[in-house]
Amino acid sequence: MMKKKSIYASRASLVLILCQVISALDVPLDSKLLEELLQPPTITQQSPKDYIVDPRENIVIQCEAKGKPPPSFSWTRNGTHFDIDKDAQVTMKPNSGTLVVNIMNGGKAEAYEGVYQCTARNERGAAISNNIVIRPSRSPLWTKEKLEPNQVREGDSLVLHCRPPVGLPPPIIFWMDNAFQRLPQSERVSQGLNGDLYFSNVQPEDTREDYICYARFNHTQTIQQKQPISVKVFSTKPVTERPPVLLTPTGSTSTKVELRGNVLLLECIAAGLPTPVIRWIKEGGELPANRTFFENFKKTLKIIDVSEADSGNYKCIARNTLGSAHHVISVTVKAAPYWITAPRNLVLSPGEHGTLICRANGNPKPNISWLANGVPIAIAPEDPSRKVDGDTIIFSHVQERSSAVYQCNASNEYGYLLANAFVNVLAEPPRILTPVNKLYQVIADSPALLDCAYFGSPKPEIEWFKGVKGSILRGNEYVFHDNGTLEIPVAQKDSAGTYTCVARNELGKTQNEVQLEVKDPTMIIKQPEYQVIQRYGQVSFECIIKHDSTLLPTIIWLKDNDELPDDERFLVGKDNLTIMNVTDKDDGTYTCIVNTTLDSVSASAVLTVVAAPPTPAIIYARPNPPFDLELTGQLERSIELSWIPGDENNSPIISFVIEYEDGLHEPGVWHYQTEVPGSQTTVQLKLSPYVNYSFRVIAVNEIGRSQPSEPSEQYLTKSANPDENPSNVQGIGSEPDNLVITWESLKGFQSNGPGLQYKVSWRQKDVDDEWTSVIVANVSKYIVSGTPTFVPYEIKVQALNDLGYAPEPSEVIGHSGEDLPMVAPGNVQVYVINSTLAKVHWDPVPLKTVRGHLQGYKVYYWKVQSLSRRSRRHVEKKILTFRGNKTFGMLPGLEPYSSYKLNVRVVNGKGEGPASPDKVFKTPEGVPSSPSFLKITNPTLDSLTLEWGSPTHPNGVLTSYVLKFQPINNTHELGPLVEIRIPANESSLILKNLNYSTRYKFYINAQTSVGSGSQITEEAVTIMDEAGILHPAVGAGKGEAIGILPFVFTKRYSETLFAASPVMHTVTPTFSKVQPLYPRIRNVTTAAAETYANISWEYEGPDHANFYVEYGVAGSKEDWKKETVNGSRSFFVLKGLTPGTAYKVRVGAEGLSGFRSSEDVFETGPAMASRQVDIATQGWFIGLMCAVALLILILLIVCFIRRNKGGKYPVKEKEDAHADPEIQPMKEDDGTFGEYSDAEDHKPLKKGSRTPSDRTVKKEDSDDSLVDYGEGVNGQFNEDGSFIGQYSGKKEKEPAEGNESSEAPSPVNAMNSFV
Repeated sequence: MMKKKSIYASRASLVLILCQVISALDVPLDSKLLEELLQPPTITQQSPKDYIVDPRENIVIQCEAKGKPPPSFSWTRNGTHFDIDKDAQVTMKPNSGTLVVNIMNGGKAEAYEGVYQCTARNERGAAISNNIVIRPSRSPLWTKEKLEPNQVREGDSLVLHCRPPVGLPPPIIFWMDNAFQRLPQSERVSQGLNGDLYFSNVQPEDTREDYICYARFNHTQTIQQKQPISVKVFSTKPVTERPPVLLTPTGSTSTKVELRGNVLLLECIAAGLPTPVIRWIKEGGELPANRTFFENFKKTLKIIDVSEADSGNYKCIARNTLGSAHHVISVTVKAAPYWITAPRNLVLSPGEHGTLICRANGNPKPNISWLANGVPIAIAPEDPSRKVDGDTIIFSHVQERSSAVYQCNASNEYGYLLANAFVNVLAEPPRILTPVNKLYQVIADSPALLDCAYFGSPKPEIEWFKGVKGSILRGNEYVFHDNGTLEIPVAQKDSAGTYTCVARNELGKTQNEVQLEVKDPTMIIKQPEYQVIQRYGQVSFECIIKHDSTLLPTIIWLKDNDELPDDERFLVGKDNLTIMNVTDKDDGTYTCIVNTTLDSVSASAVLTVVAAPPTPAIIYARPNPPFDLELTGQLERSIELSWIPGDENNSPIISFVIEYEDGLHEPGVWHYQTEVPGSQTTVQLKLSPYVNYSFRVIAVNEIGRSQPSEPSEQYLTKSANPDENPSNVQGIGSEPDNLVITWESLKGFQSNGPGLQYKVSWRQKDVDDEWTSVIVANVSKYIVSGTPTFVPYEIKVQALNDLGYAPEPSEVIGHSGEDLPMVAPGNVQVYVINSTLAKVHWDPVPLKTVRGHLQGYKVYYWKVQSLSRRSRRHVEKKILTFRGNKTFGMLPGLEPYSSYKLNVRVVNGKGEGPASPDKVFKTPEGVPSSPSFLKITNPTLDSLTLEWGSPTHPNGVLTSYVLKFQPINNTHELGPLVEIRIPANESSLILKNLNYSTRYKFYINAQTSVGSGSQITEEAVTIMDEAGILHPAVGAGKGEAIGILPFVFTKRYSETLFAASPVMHTVTPTFSKVQPLYPRIRNVTTAAAETYANISWEYEGPDHANFYVEYGVAGSKEDWKKETVNGSRSFFVLKGLTPGTAYKVRVGAEGLSGFRSSEDVFETGPAMASRQVDIATQGWFIGLMCAVALLILILLIVCFIRRNKGGKYPVKEKEDAHADPEIQPMKEDDGTFGEYSDAEDHKPLKKGSRTPSDRTVKKEDSDDSLVDYGEGVNGQFNEDGSFIGQYSGKKEKEPAEGNESSEAPSPVNAMNSFV
């Protein structure tokens, strides 16, 4: 096993080296270079293997080849040399190997049947063509036969045999009648694959004497006709129903052999009454999805692109109400040879190694044989550098004499494959193909690509320099492509200058200079602004730009993404657009576009046009409809219409719109005819033939359109030939074997007469075919069946009616139906550019195999695993689509140090072709991300403990961590920097021998073999000595240590660096691994309102600690105030604070040697009145309520006095009838007076909504708001600071409208302003 592994490893290494050699010596497609380099012959064009020719025309056998020097050509016929000089009828084209056999001047095509092969030869080798079998097409006449009439009983089955003459190629069969109309087919009557016409059961309407079978021979463009067949159906009562019986195939089983890639056609036609229905199944499996089609009313099963997996038993079942019949067809799929790896041309340098690989598959397995320069390799001249190993030829230490053309032949009983591949050994000094001093111009901050196309053998090494004496360019700011291109991903102004490309190999050295200019970007410094303008006013949009002085900008104005109207009211200035006398049509979006040769920018603004205020004294309205319409001067194609205008209603009539109705084709539908100025009351109208016209007129002014006038009298025009043909003629196949011709039908009045029909004509393009025509009824579609897949057709559709044809139509080009592409792109190569970007190349597929409109290529790629973690994950495939016939694409966003796979597929209008074999590639290592965290704990007088996490994205194999630190003095100046390199498997460190009571700044980053990643920083302070007191540093901010601190406080620090302090003393630290140190209090946070604050903290240490909170005014020298915390809770509420005051606070634990937290600073909210005013406490409201109460009391007294006097006073009825809004009862639900309810003040506050205080924050603006843990505005604090409702499972009822206005501001909302 070890020996096998070493062999496989060596082979893999050899293949990798050879692949690099092959790709390194790809010859650029430079015409000048190709003219100079020696190259063995390559066959570029040849006739098909099976070449059927027209016996009436000259035979052209193609053989074209290229090479340096130009190759000479020779031919063999039936395996022996073909001397064309001895045959006067055969000539060879100049500078070509193509043969022309002159048949039209007396030659006989039959005399030139045979097998031909072309050889192209020069001093570097010989290439050969396929064996080309020449056969003339044949279209024999139908043999005469006496046909007896067919007399059939109604309900019986019938088969009309066609038996066409055997032709080459086989003819296309169809059945027609004497009128050249196709016989209708259905589930009951259909044509079989052999051309016979099958009747499952005959009906009386089948009686006729003109059943004619036609055979069309496409190569000779001839159609042969069989003698008409007569069928007479006689009736018997009653008609006997019959169960199904299969007419074809016969028996219960049959066999079928088909080749891989072909179309499999299976047929079952049954007799029976009622007509049987056919169903297909595959025994032991499913019919292949997306490749299975049913034709001929499901009597034919069609499977396209068959493979070996389609072998098996297929059963057809015929069923009607009386029973069923079935037949099993055993299908075997064989395969002619097909390529797995075709040999590719090999360009090598002297002394190099390479391989030619020829791998093919088939059923049965094909035999592989090699030829050298057209001669079997076994008898070819010896070459010591060559060794044949089955399907591989291995070359080692090649020399120039090793150049040759090799042929690989793969064959079995069903066919063969022949491929030429040359080995070209070249020794060439470097050449640079990019023009000298080529100028490149780019915009700043955009990529710059400087070309250095080159060639040499061996492959040259490319280096780039900047300036005349500059050093070689290296580093991450440049990308060096394999084709020699230098990429500057982000070009800056200082990137401009002269760049020199140097190419060298062992045979020489050459160089070339290019120039790079970096231009300033174009900017719009004053953009057009939104404007509202009154009608008939003037408006102006500005577009002031700033651009590079060497670029010439052009400014284009658009309206609604289209050109400005051609109107003199639009004035385009140097940097503005002015619109005079604005109308409603000017409403829209105006865009200023600035273009230079290198970039483009744009800005837009909306113009809204409003009506000017109307003059009250004048009433404007739409005009009244015209009246008294009159028709005069009646002619065949014209008539004169006149009318009297209605009242214009203070707005002048601008125009009249004339509409017409066609009472013959579309009664009740009115169409636009024309529009004339408002000063005109007569118009000459153009008419169409065969239309029953009525007209009406509509007046238009600035206000709008009038009602239509009463219709005029009717006028019927005479019939005529159609004036026009259908428009929008298209030919697009819906299936691979049809052509669907569609068009837009003529409107009723466009027919110009009765009996509208269409003549549809088509012929295959570039085949010199005759037009095929058919006349169809007034429809808009015709389907041509039996077409080849995706070939161009010339199409035309001509209108005609009972009086004649329309003018000759123009021709359009259409295509028959597309099919899925046949082959996958080959030679897929991946070039990894850097750790996140790769470039993929592929060879385009032959256009013939696309079988449709080439839309582009799709690249599927996915990450297999990360090479650093060796962990697989869910595969998420990504897809990139490259439009058109592109052969390369970029794969961005890759993850460094990972393994990927990809494949490529060609796409046409039908869908995707097969995928290329998966290609595996790996991205190199990159620099890691920063460590996930850095914590500094356990301070002592002279030591600190550091803990860190590994990078989230290592992007490679970590080699080490780099720790740097330096002291900071009281003026924030930095001391000497110390650097420590730490093994990659460590995650903690104890630094010793540090200065006591000193602040340090720490930097740590991870490294891979590529380089260092980004760093993370922290600051920490060592503990003071027993007598030391650390006062706040000048400019110290929130959270810095004050007083005697028995713990370390850490925070993120600004990256601004100061000069090292001259008074600091540094002791060389020592370090060791760390263990956690307790106790400690950290993360002291405050949430303050106007007069109170909630203090919370995190504690790590022994249980049952007793906490206290100390606080005081920030900056004051007063003693700290102390509050004791009940129990071991970790929060406390400070009450009685002064609004708008900054406080300092710290937390301590009793009995822990004076252990306290760091100091925090907070500020209470300002004292301001809430906008949620309690209306019940307002003086005006109280006075109003007293007045209302007094008024009610007076009314009650008056009522009481009247009753005592015997009078009646229906107070309630009068109050109900004359409700006074000033005397409304309070609402039961909120206790407020409806008259003074303020909608804005009394709307319920939603959860997390903004409260009236300007210092509050919306819920969505603060993810850490305490509202998130409570129940909206109902959440409150207990006296001990705990949050009511924090763990409540049921939400409190929302406050009723009105009550909320008298509610005190929620402490939660107040707290939100400080979160």
